[in-house]
Amino acid sequence: MSKLPNLVIRDIVINPPIIQGAMGVRVSLHKLVSAVSSEGALGVIASVGLGEEEEYSTLSYEDRSARALRDIIRETKKRTNKPFGVNIMCALTNYDQLVKVCLDEKVAVIFSGAGLPLKLPALTKEYDIALVPIVSSGRAADIIIRTWLTKYNRMPDGFVIEGPLAGGHLGYKFEELTNIRGDELKNIFHDVKKVVSAYDKKGKIAIVVAGGIFDGKDIAYFLKDGASGVQMATRFIGTRECDAADEFKQEVIKSKKEDTIIIKSPVQMPGRVIKNAFVKKILSGKRIDFECKYHCLKTCDSENTQYCIAKALVNAYKGNMKNGFVMAGANCYRIKGIVGVKELINELTVEAERFYFAK
Repeated sequence: MSKLPNLVIRDIVINPPIIQGAMGVRVSLHKLVSAVSSEGALGVIASVGLGEEEEYSTLSYEDRSARALRDIIRETKKRTNKPFGVNIMCALTNYDQLVKVCLDEKVAVIFSGAGLPLKLPALTKEYDIALVPIVSSGRAADIIIRTWLTKYNRMPDGFVIEGPLAGGHLGYKFEELTNIRGDELKNIFHDVKKVVSAYDKKGKIAIVVAGGIFDGKDIAYFLKDGASGVQMATRFIGTRECDAADEFKQEVIKSKKEDTIIIKSPVQMPGRVIKNAFVKKILSGKRIDFECKYHCLKTCDSENTQYCIAKALVNAYKGNMKNGFVMAGANCYRIKGIVGVKELINELTVEAERFYFAK
């Protein structure tokens, strides 16, 4: 255990106070998640895009997705006896079914974003599970708290605040992501903290910052500023235990700062990706080998979109970069090699301690 403050979510003590952000499609599964949690941090499974292996091929999208999530949770438990979480996007068409799997399998934490998880307490009542919404504004946090209190007499156990430097789908307007100053995460954190403090007089709601957190100095900065902990996703792509193919990891390692760009995703949200030949085709307006066999996201305009993002991300996970792309945070170009999870967390912890306790 590090000397850094504990991150406490409900009754779960996390130290070092680092959450490994969920990465879909299938980039953070049992290998990465179990390795992270075994080091005292909190690993998180991404529930989107699961069940495309041959063994699930006879099932409907909803059923193979749920069955695969159950299997991955069980495999993770075989590898670690420490708590871990599952991220379930609000926009998923089988959201309720995936929540039920987490409850059945006694997962420690459900993280939920890509929309406001306003009905999550109704799906989890009578279960002892931590619920952590992912938000990008104080207004979103306020709506969630007021709705949960009014309808369910329940407060969130924490919030993850996702800033505009994060990878993947982002809760911002496209235009907001083209003119980033650099202080947005700090400002959003203070807005959310102010909202939470108005309801949470005992300080039980954890506030975790995410999006652009790269090293120990970043961790120490936000801990000293009052954050309960940090969430890091992209940094864990550069680990041996990351579940994606080596070709996927090499896209990150060889990337340059100017390679990360914002695209308009078929799911009606902007997304940060690493530009490659496939992305250039998208930017040219070409419709690419389109076929929707997933129907995975409520917000996807499958009639008019250029490409199937689920298919593209599955291809990328497998290492087929000619037909897919990597979603990654703005700092991905700073990753220079592959290390073990234990080595990475130790590096982050030592550096964070040095800056946190510096006079």
